[in-house]
Amino acid sequence: MTLTDPLAFQQGYCPLAGTLARQLREARRDLTARWLERISARVSTEPNRVFPSDQLLDHVPLLIDGIADYLEDPSAEIGSDTPVIGKAVELGALRHEQGFDVYEILKEYEILGGILFSFLARVADEVEEPCENGELLVCGHRVFRAISIIQETTTGHFLRLADEQVAEREERLRAFNRTVSHEIKNQIGTILGASEVLRELGDDASIEQRTKFVDIISSNARIMRATIENLVALSRLQRDPRQHRHVRLPEAAAESVRQLRERAQAGGIDVCIEELPNVEVNAAAVELALNNLISNAIKYADVKKASRWVRIEGSVREDGDSPSLEIRVRDNGLGVPVELRDRLFQRFFRAHETVTRAEGTGLGLSIVKDTIKSIGGRTWAEFSDEGSVFAFSIPVRRAPDSTQ
Repeated sequence: MTLTDPLAFQQGYCPLAGTLARQLREARRDLTARWLERISARVSTEPNRVFPSDQLLDHVPLLIDGIADYLEDPSAEIGSDTPVIGKAVELGALRHEQGFDVYEILKEYEILGGILFSFLARVADEVEEPCENGELLVCGHRVFRAISIIQETTTGHFLRLADEQVAEREERLRAFNRTVSHEIKNQIGTILGASEVLRELGDDASIEQRTKFVDIISSNARIMRATIENLVALSRLQRDPRQHRHVRLPEAAAESVRQLRERAQAGGIDVCIEELPNVEVNAAAVELALNNLISNAIKYADVKKASRWVRIEGSVREDGDSPSLEIRVRDNGLGVPVELRDRLFQRFFRAHETVTRAEGTGLGLSIVKDTIKSIGGRTWAEFSDEGSVFAFSIPVRRAPDSTQ
């Protein structure tokens, strides 16, 4: 039976299809390796992170198996309940997490199609199966259709996750803007109110009165400046994650300590960096988080203690195929009352506002939480008789940054 037979054409029969499908299955590991090599050459993601786990890399050949099955038997439609579709969905989620864009996903499958068609062309030249030109076109169409279905599945899932992320960020941004705007409005009102009182008092104001109102104005102005600086730093984190500057963790920690050195010295606080893993981190995110945590530790130091200190520690935790970097800021300060610890990372919450005159808006820890969450990490606090630990964990980045 040949393609000239109407029934054969209707059923998509091709004597070469079985041979081509078998060759695809036998070469799937080599074809996957070629695909990985070609993708790595086009994106900034390191080769060992394109498919970051052995399990995922081992499952990628299932995509080629699905293509081979459809090539051999077009009645074996690639449906939503097939393993190949499940792996295509996993790949879409992975690419979203890695910060790929839609063009790169489409290009990724274009590369796969080129590799498979090139391979099948060589195989077709070497086999002796009787085949007409029209039958070859049928085989080619099947391969194209199978790749298209998998590509659409990966891209569709990627876009759904992207839409959900955008909606979540917009809602969080609206809520954040409302609360920050309210606080800044209050601070401006306080500054204007103190200025107006000073103006009304005029030359009749005593030195103590002038000092009091000038302190109010200065304090609220500094709080506003700190809030705006945090907002600017947060805005930088919304950029394409592949364009973020990466530095070694010891460099990021040293920069944060340098920025806060004068405040620490003024408070008689010893800030020490312990030995840190020499891994790369997102400079903007980690420095912003460390600045807030170290600043809090300095702000809430216990003045009753003769020795006051802050320690920055870090370690890499091997957790299966997803190692993480854990960074801890430890101090022997005032601590946090047990009944208030659940609210620590809420916006505008200040555990010691009735105990100390330390300036602040209560935004620091919530900004740390949002910042670390934006790069796939988490934050927490620990307490003991020895002091407090504020920590965060982020996915580890082992390879050197190609831009450095």
